[in-house]
Amino acid sequence: MASVRVSRVGKVPVRIPDGVTIEVTGAEIRVKGRLGEQRLPLAQDVEATMVEKTVELRPRSNSARARTMQGTMRALLGNMVTGVSQGFTRQLEITGVGYRAAIDGKALKLQLGLSHDVLYPIPPGIDIKCDRPTQITVSGADKQRVGQVAAELRAYKKPEPYKGKGIRYSDETVRRKEGKKK
Repeated sequence: MASVRVSRVGKVPVRIPDGVTIEVTGAEIRVKGRLGEQRLPLAQDVEATMVEKTVELRPRSNSARARTMQGTMRALLGNMVTGVSQGFTRQLEITGVGYRAAIDGKALKLQLGLSHDVLYPIPPGIDIKCDRPTQITVSGADKQRVGQVAAELRAYKKPEPYKGKGIRYSDETVRRKEGKKK
């Protein structure tokens, strides 16, 4: 007989820092902070309750789906609280001769050795900065959107293994290959 495992992440209550307000209505949680407002639709299998300066999430039943959704909802809510209070940031680096980036109005202009410049429109709620022509900083309150924008920018020119040219995350290491020999 299999033992019943309960989510350890879901058991930990979400602490509410100063400057963040949380409203729990039946099927939705609203989180407001200095960096914006976000909404989280609750799964039907999970219920949320406010206890002092924390939010506790509990499964409505003992089913496997309810227990997994408890951990998922807890992680999403924790990310929302962190996002509206501190925000999320992803750094990208551009490597290659002539490769550069610049902000052009409401778009990011990328020169990546293609026959044309790539214009990436900056989505609302996301802030993109170019401190240097070879460095891009993507930041915002929504962790998923920040990661998605960073992944879309990286996809324009992934780092290649021979010379290392392309767009990479600042904490990414590219495994280099040896070129062909005579």
